[in-house]
Amino acid sequence: MDSTLVKKDLYVNGKWVEAKSYKDLYAPYSQEVLAEVPEASEEEVDQAVQSAKRASTKLRKMPAHERAYILENIAKLMEDRSEEAAQIIAKEAAKPIQTARGEVARTIQTYKFAAEEAKRIGGETISLDAAPGGENRMAYTVREPIGVVAAITPFNFPMNLVAHKVGPAIAAGNPVVLKPAEQTPLSSFFLAELAEEAGLPAGGLNVVTGEGSIVGEALVTDGRINAVTFTGSPEVGTGIRNKAGLKKVTLELGSNSGVIVDEGVDLDKVVPRAVQGAFAYQGQVCISLQRIYVHEQIYDAFVEKFLEETKKLVIGDPLSEDTNVSSMISKKDVERSIDWLREAVEDGAEIAYGGVAEGTTLHPTVVKNAGLHTKVSCQEVFAPIVSINKVSSVEEGIKCLNHSKYGLQAGVYTNDIHKGLDAVDALEVGGVLINDIPTFRVDHMPYGGVKQSGTGREGLKYAVEEMTEMKLVILNRN
Repeated sequence: MDSTLVKKDLYVNGKWVEAKSYKDLYAPYSQEVLAEVPEASEEEVDQAVQSAKRASTKLRKMPAHERAYILENIAKLMEDRSEEAAQIIAKEAAKPIQTARGEVARTIQTYKFAAEEAKRIGGETISLDAAPGGENRMAYTVREPIGVVAAITPFNFPMNLVAHKVGPAIAAGNPVVLKPAEQTPLSSFFLAELAEEAGLPAGGLNVVTGEGSIVGEALVTDGRINAVTFTGSPEVGTGIRNKAGLKKVTLELGSNSGVIVDEGVDLDKVVPRAVQGAFAYQGQVCISLQRIYVHEQIYDAFVEKFLEETKKLVIGDPLSEDTNVSSMISKKDVERSIDWLREAVEDGAEIAYGGVAEGTTLHPTVVKNAGLHTKVSCQEVFAPIVSINKVSSVEEGIKCLNHSKYGLQAGVYTNDIHKGLDAVDALEVGGVLINDIPTFRVDHMPYGGVKQSGTGREGLKYAVEEMTEMKLVILNRN
């Protein structure tokens, strides 16, 4: 990436294909034009799906060790160009460069995990003689590639969340048509370069950029697409599920993740983690720490330490080595966040710190006593905003956390293992973290939510299961 304006093309059938239409891509922080990127039409999406469909047979028959080798090559090539990858993320997503490097490191790990999973896709044997009439019959299952996978990805992790869809698809022997977020297509074009160099057959990965209403709609409704994997808003996810028919659909949707802090815990350990969870990448993380419920005995001390730690954060250019917080993805999102803060204050909440916007940057913001029904509490704020409320017990904190239409991950800090395990039973989420923030994720763990946080699970082994079909084989020996 340099200061010269580049023109990117669609990537279809192993070739860079000029599109009929292009638009300028702007950096969220500097507002400079980064590139001209294609706006795919329905016809161009059709070409990408045709390409993937033609590649299905080759990928399906490709031995597992060859698929693993390709994924290992992608990881190695990305490792060799890791700084270039981080610069791309920092520029197009306004992700602070240190955080962007962390994403690249995780992305490399994700492709390595995918390579490993390619080698261990297996079934099980079934004892048919457990039922009368099953004597002298042998049964086993195999897992087969599902077919063409449409991957629709968000802006906030433009390399790693793409890897969580492309990696397991290739591991399972499925070709992919990838539609990245409109703001962050350069990361996906970079991946296409690496995949081609790594030896992925033509059509194994196709990248089509453009509006969701055109590209996404065409993919979701196309009968040649066998599975759709989407990360984004609940509203769009619900629309995809309604239009996808009998396709297999994996949805990773919204959240307003929270943590409960019980009395007696070590605040010097808890607070820095909580600040990191709340403000990393401007809060634009699916499992960003948005709600904190603190026991009344330690509430004032917690807030004091939290504010001290928050004030240390450096706001600025994402390319600066010192920056912790930079621009949000768009000015519109800043304006929405300010409106939500205004509503919270009108409802009786107090802004203890922040609440100030400069251009596309919203300063880290701490809200006290936000009502359960205010948007900063009950909606997904997706901004550097965290609310801290007082509770009388872990049980009250659980009730507050469950007062949400979302259920992705939640955390509870406590020295009482019984309280921790009671929280595991009672919390309505896909993942519970005892003595950690809900923002924790490593890339091979099962990841997904309940309620309006989605359906299905990511994490390489679990995503491969979503992208394969089970086939039963029975041999009659009678």
